[in-house]
Amino acid sequence: MRVTQSMLSNNMLRNLSSSYNKMGDLQNQLNTGKKITRPSQDPVVAIKGIGYRTDLNKVEQYQRNLGEVNNWLDSSDDALDHVGQALIRVQELVTDAATGTKTSEDRQKIQVEITQIRQQIQDLGNTKVADKYLFTGTNTLSPLHDGTNFTATPGLNKDVTIEVYDGVEIKVNTNGIDLFSGIDEVLGKIETSLGDGSAGTVISSYLTDINTQQNSVLEKRADIGARQNRVEMMENRLSSQEVIVSKQLSNNEDIDYEKVITEMITQESIHNAALSVGARIIQPSLVDFLR
Repeated sequence: MRVTQSMLSNNMLRNLSSSYNKMGDLQNQLNTGKKITRPSQDPVVAIKGIGYRTDLNKVEQYQRNLGEVNNWLDSSDDALDHVGQALIRVQELVTDAATGTKTSEDRQKIQVEITQIRQQIQDLGNTKVADKYLFTGTNTLSPLHDGTNFTATPGLNKDVTIEVYDGVEIKVNTNGIDLFSGIDEVLGKIETSLGDGSAGTVISSYLTDINTQQNSVLEKRADIGARQNRVEMMENRLSSQEVIVSKQLSNNEDIDYEKVITEMITQESIHNAALSVGARIIQPSLVDFLR
């Protein structure tokens, strides 16, 4: 086959175009810091990138969920802490009222304070986070105490859970109907005894009931503390997972600048060499135009 001047020119232009394309790809990599800018450039890298981003999005969502879990647990623990402090005050008042030197007027004053503490504990039973009641099980839109009585709707002893990892859920609520109604019953009895002139021995007998309720509060707080520890472990796990996936995503998509710059310099040398060789092959008029 006879090689013509036209064939040489077309071949040169084709090679130059390919060289420009390669330099253009390398330039885009340097500008964006990414190996590809279109999925068609490397479908394998693109598909892996989608998978890694999906994993990162899930980690971010689980981290937001953990923030909600912490909000529930911290608020529940704080409310129960105030309940515990209120019971300590009740214990002090009952001990004081049980002494034989207290007059009926003294006990009436103590009764008034215990009534206020009872109402305060009822309010604590209605503690909310983001318009959701913490101690009403799955009935998060209904108060535990309606101002007159404790609610008796279904779901009060059911668990509210939030997913914090694939297939992993943590209970965020504390079932409070038994605890708060039990405390309220004891305080109601104390109020009655203080008001009807019961003997000091009768009043002092409530100290055992108060101690029982205090233990119940501590048990609830211990359970919350255990869940808070688990949440902390899950936070560490998610942080580690985020670092791992981010590194995999970077290895998959980010360029090695030193390598790409070296390839760019090499490609420019090849391109210049092609221009120089082409200038000696084609006719002077076209060479002058290219120059």
